[in-house]
Amino acid sequence: MSLAYLLRRLGLLVAVMWAAASLNFFLPRLASGRDPVREKMAQLAASGGLRQDGIEAMVAAYQARFGLDRPLYEQYVSYLADMLRLDFGYSLANYPIRVSQMIGNALPWTMGLLLATTLLGFAAGTLLGALVAWPGSPRWVRGLAMPLMTLSAVPYYLLGLVLLYLLGLQLGLFPLSGGYSPGALPAWRPAFVLDVLHHAALPALSIVLAAVGLWGMGMRGMMVSTVGEDYIALARAHGVRDRTIFLRYAARNALLPQLTALGLSMGYVVTGQVLVEVVFAFPGWEACCSRRSRSPTSPSSTASSS
Repeated sequence: MSLAYLLRRLGLLVAVMWAAASLNFFLPRLASGRDPVREKMAQLAASGGLRQDGIEAMVAAYQARFGLDRPLYEQYVSYLADMLRLDFGYSLANYPIRVSQMIGNALPWTMGLLLATTLLGFAAGTLLGALVAWPGSPRWVRGLAMPLMTLSAVPYYLLGLVLLYLLGLQLGLFPLSGGYSPGALPAWRPAFVLDVLHHAALPALSIVLAAVGLWGMGMRGMMVSTVGEDYIALARAHGVRDRTIFLRYAARNALLPQLTALGLSMGYVVTGQVLVEVVFAFPGWEACCSRRSRSPTSPSSTASSS
């Protein structure tokens, strides 16, 4: 891999990041007359949390605080500078909490759920897919191809709604929402950990079941191609045991494309998981993003009220 190629890829990465940041800055400002500070003040006034008199003075003060009263090009330059420093500023919806603090609070929940469900779904789906395609598997195992195909076609959030209705509402086996019981104090205690696992069971199960179907069908397709290769026939001709052929020759080679697809699909997994968090009101990215309204402290403000 040449240095010129690496530089081109790096330049493309920088260009994509700059374009995404620029869209994030300009798109909220394309909405004519949209003022995030004024909208937030109007919400507080409508809910009775703010007196009507003096709103304009407060709006002017907050606009000066966040730099919204400066020319657009100055806001844009400061915004890019803040992004380079990973300074996301304050949340207008939860002022004076900083956006980085909100992300830090939500990140462990989402990453814990994401890593556990992704690895478990990948492992179970890959194993089932390999067994379904293997000619020596029992008939009932090979009959799992249709359920795997069905699960692979169901989105995470729809499967979550079904599980929520059946296991949560009808049978009452799991909580309906939240990350832990109301009133519980977060701490590294066995009781609290078990409470968190109990609340995370349904969101995790909805993601795992859909992932098992997706990875199972992918592995089944790879195994069907691998089983027909010449080296499989040669191994059988030499009297190699079926278990050895399955593990060392067929499954190992079919697994390589699966591992590549695992890395490429992480972005889609995160997107689907956010919708699952919405369904179960799980305290992850959904809770962070639904309340967040970013407004960097310098004139780079990307403020948008939630």
